[in-house]
Parts: sequence; C-alpha cells; structure tokens
Amino acid sequence: MTTTRREVLGWLAGLGAAAGAGLLPGEASASANVTALRGATLIDSSGVRSGATIVLAGDKVLAVGSCDLPLPRGSTVLDVAGKFVIPGLWDMHVHGAFLDKITLPLCLVNGVTGIREMWGFPPIYELRERIERGEVFGPRLVVGSTIIDGPHSTLPGATVVSTPEEGRQAVRDAKGADFVKVYSYLDRPTLEAIADECGRQAITFAGHCSNHVPLGDASDLGQRTFEHMYGLPLATSTRETQLRQAIADLPLDPANPFAWFKQVLEFERRATLTHSRGKAVQLAKRLQRNNSALCPTMVAMRVYASPADRFANDPRIRYMPAFYRDFWRDGLTNWVPVTDQEIRQQAAFFRRRQEQVAEMHALGVEVLVGTDAGNPYSFSGFSVHDELELLVEAGLSPKAVLQAGTRGAAVKPGADANLVVLDGNPLTNIRNTSRIHTVLTRGRVLGPAERQRMLADVEKAAQEPFPTAVRTCC
Repeated sequence: MTTTRREVLGWLAGLGAAAGAGLLPGEASASANVTALRGATLIDSSGVRSGATIVLAGDKVLAVGSCDLPLPRGSTVLDVAGKFVIPGLWDMHVHGAFLDKITLPLCLVNGVTGIREMWGFPPIYELRERIERGEVFGPRLVVGSTIIDGPHSTLPGATVVSTPEEGRQAVRDAKGADFVKVYSYLDRPTLEAIADECGRQAITFAGHCSNHVPLGDASDLGQRTFEHMYGLPLATSTRETQLRQAIADLPLDPANPFAWFKQVLEFERRATLTHSRGKAVQLAKRLQRNNSALCPTMVAMRVYASPADRFANDPRIRYMPAFYRDFWRDGLTNWVPVTDQEIRQQAAFFRRRQEQVAEMHALGVEVLVGTDAGNPYSFSGFSVHDELELLVEAGLSPKAVLQAGTRGAAVKPGADANLVVLDGNPLTNIRNTSRIHTVLTRGRVLGPAERQRMLADVEKAAQEPFPTAVRTCC
C-alpha cells in the first residue's frame, strides 16, 4: 500500500512533536513507499542502538527511533530483530565500472553502495549520470580523470606528460572527472604544476605517490589520497635520504620501465627495515594538516606479495569475465615472488606495511577502504569484506574499520537510505560484514532471493564476450 505525501508529512509532524524528531529537509515525493526496519541493532558513526526502528521513504531515511516508534498507515514492515544494520559500504579504489553488468551488481549484493572509479573516461562519466537518473541500477559512482603519468609510464592509455605545461593542460582536459588521478612517474616540477592547476580549476587530485616526490611533500602540494602504501616506507625510514638518492641514480631502460618500478619497490622493502617512529609521527602530522588520507588496498597488495597460484582457485572468479583467469595470471608474471627467499621477504614486507598503516591510523591519519578491484583476484564487491578483515589484521579495531568502510556515515532523517542488514555483529567479528541478509539502496530492498538472482545474472553475464582491451591498473 502506498502512503500519500500528506500522510507522510502529517506523520512526520506528529512524530516530531511527540519524540523531538526534526522534519525531513526538502520536499517529500507526492507518493512515497514507506518501509520500516524493526528490531535491529543499528551501528553507525553516532554509536550503537539496540531495538531500533528505521523508517525509509524511497531513497531517504525519514526517522530513526525505538522499537515502539509509530508508523504511518500502509508501511511495509521488515522484522529484523536480532540482526545488525550498518550504513552502506564504500570501495574507494575500483577499476571496471564500465563492466556495468558485473561490477555494479556485485557491489550492490555485497552491500557496497558507493565506489570510487580510479580511471575515468567519457563512457564512465555517462554511466555515472545514468545511475543518478535512475536509468541504471548501481552504487553511487565517483570517477577520476584519465591517469596522468610521466615519461616511461608502464600504463598503456595513460596521459603521459613530460613538462609542467603539459601537466597543466592534462588537468584542464579532465572534463567530467570528480578528481584528477596522478601516477608514479611524474617528476616534481610537473606534479607541482598539476597541483597548482588543480587549485585553479577547483578540483582535487589523488593517486599514486610519485616515485620522484616524497609522500609528505606531495601531501603538502595538496594530494588528497595516496594509494597502495606506496611511498610510506620511504617516508618513515631513517635511510630515506640515501634510498632516495639511489632511486635518483637508478638507470631506467625505456624498453622495460617496469623493471625500474620494481626496483623502487625493492628499495621500499629495505626501507621498512629501518622504520622510525619519530619520522612516522612527523609524517602523520603533515598528512593530518593537509587532510590527506591513505588508501592501502591491502587485498591487491597481498596478491602481488604472494606466489602466483595462491589465489588462482578462488571460486569467486566465476563472477568475472571469462578471459580474466588468463589475463590475471599473465599480469602477475612480473610481480610475484618465486623463490623461497623472495616469498619470505615479500610476506614480511607486506606485514610491515600493514603495521605502518595501522600506526598512521593510530596517529590520526584517515585510512580509506579500497580494493583495487579489477586487478588480479580482487573482486568487485566481495573484496571489500576481505579488505576490512585485512585492516583488522593490521591492527585497527573493528569499530575503526567499520567507520572507514562506511565513510563515517550516520543513519538519520534526511540521509540517503543506503543500509546493509547483517546476520552477525561486525563489532565482535569484522567478518560478519559479509553475512549479508538484505541491502537497501535507491529505494529498493534486495533480500536474500533478489541478491541470489542478481548473482546468477552476473555469472551468466561473465560468460558473454567482452572487448579484449580492458583498462586495469593499480
């Protein structure tokens, strides 16, 4: 049964008078479908509330109250007693939104109602608008520019800039992007020009820490996020000066630029062996002052630090395009450790980087949840839950990790109705974020049967032919 606009507004006015609730900002629709969740424990940035009632009209939260909160006539009531409700999750580092029949539904069935696509181009900007118009069912989509990189970039299709003016022009050309994406090979003068032009164009920039610019310096320039833990070990090492000189002196073969990149990673591994707490404290102060965040993408970095076949039999690969199995296997060839010594070194390196992220968080630096989905064995939607678990393993509390994964969202009147109903308490075990019962987003209720149907559709779509040229990167 549909509740009329007059009934909704009258009910809200009565509720406000009786319980001190505020009126919903803006106009309600002329006819709003009202859904109420009864009896769950609500966990959001404002705390933990047991026996809560959450009332939704379309894609907005109307009211949040106790179990006896009065409801308007004709409400659909979902009994979720004994379950836990959290705000929708975010994946802050994604590739592959253009695979809309795969990436978008996989995110939604996993409770991921917002994603940050890290390599933008016009069709994805168009997809973002189609989602917002309701023509395509998907999570909120924040999209970066095409990747801007320096000479000898390892990325086919990146916008390569060799001078400060070319960097400025690349920023000016980033039409439709929500932010500018920068990459590993940019030199300092060009990055400085990009930062300055971003200020002129009122757009933020984010991405890799350039191998030519220390992380703290890039933060001072205004870089908003730093991906994959790159640059962090060097910035907190007592041997940073010597290692940076070694990078400056490192020859680069234009025919094999990845070899140079991998050697820089080896210098970063060595840097973790001389970690300085004092330098970490000073770096954290700079990042906080500049409002810069870390997006460690531990899921992807764990794959690159592991033997090539460790994740090859993950059953979730059936939801990815059929060619991905070979594409991912071949893509790992130059990355992964092979010998026993390399495997031990990379495992220890990964663990020390985890510890450094946890240290930065403890020092007040914002940590974002991102998966690098689209890269080997990082699965859209699913891997967000893996990332949450790895962050807890690193040393963050489940509460802190949940705050990061939901971007500190509060379920309150006027907020977007992006909710995930869980069968277990994520504060006692972060793995419970994957025990999803129902997802509510964009005015739709995705219960167990609907989510299974969506997964079946994705599995079918994964077998359809796709273009051979697929953009995927770190």
